[in-house]
Amino acid sequence: MAAEPGKMASERAVTIGPLRLNGDLRVPRGAWALVIFAHGSGSSRFSVRNRLVAEALNRQGIATLLFDLLTTDEENDRAYIFDIVLLAKRLADVVSWAGEQVELAALPIGVFGASTGAAAALMAAAERGSPIAAIVSRGGRPDLAGPALPYVSAPTLLIVGGDDDVVITLNEQAYAQLKTTKALEIVPGASHLFPESGAMDSVIALAGRWFAEYLAPQAHDKRTGV
Repeated sequence: MAAEPGKMASERAVTIGPLRLNGDLRVPRGAWALVIFAHGSGSSRFSVRNRLVAEALNRQGIATLLFDLLTTDEENDRAYIFDIVLLAKRLADVVSWAGEQVELAALPIGVFGASTGAAAALMAAAERGSPIAAIVSRGGRPDLAGPALPYVSAPTLLIVGGDDDVVITLNEQAYAQLKTTKALEIVPGASHLFPESGAMDSVIALAGRWFAEYLAPQAHDKRTGV
C-alpha cells in the first residue's frame, strides 16, 4: 500500500481558489490518500511541526497539502484567526479544489488540524456531503466547532499534551459531543506545542496509525459504500 520511502511523484507549490491561497503539495508515487493540513492561529504552511508530520505521512504513501488558510493581510488580524466559520469555509473550498485535480481526485481525504485549524476541520466535516473521511487534531481547539460537533461523521482523533491542562479540558468537552468514531490521546509530559523530546514522534505515530486505519482504500470504501 505504501510508496517506496522518499520517492516523490510530484512536489510543487500551488495557488488555490479566487483568493489564490498558497499551498505546498507533495504526492508520493502510488499515493493512496491525501491529508490536508489546517494550521492554527499564528501559524502557516511553513509550520515546522506540521511539516514533520507531513514528511512522515509522505513516507507512508500519503499525499499532503499544506496551505495558508488566510491571506497575508488577514493573518495579522486576530478577528480572522478566530473566525472558525470563515476558516471552515476556506478549508471546504480547498477540499473541493483537491477533488478537481486529476492526480488527487480518486484519493480519500483526511485533515490534520492544529489549534483553531482543528475546529475548522470539524466544522467543515460536519457539512452534509463533506468528503472528509478522517480527522486528526494536534493541540487543537475542537470546542470552537461548537454545535457542529455532533454532526461530524469522519472518525476523529484528538491529541493533547499531558501538561496542557486547559486544552485537555476543552478537548474532553468536545470529545463528549462527538458522536462519530473517536479517540482522545494524551501525550505524557508534553506541553501545548509538543516541543519536548519525543513528543512530536508520538504525535506522528498516532496520526499515521489513524490515517492508515481510516483512509486506507478498504476502510474508505466500507464507510462510503463504494
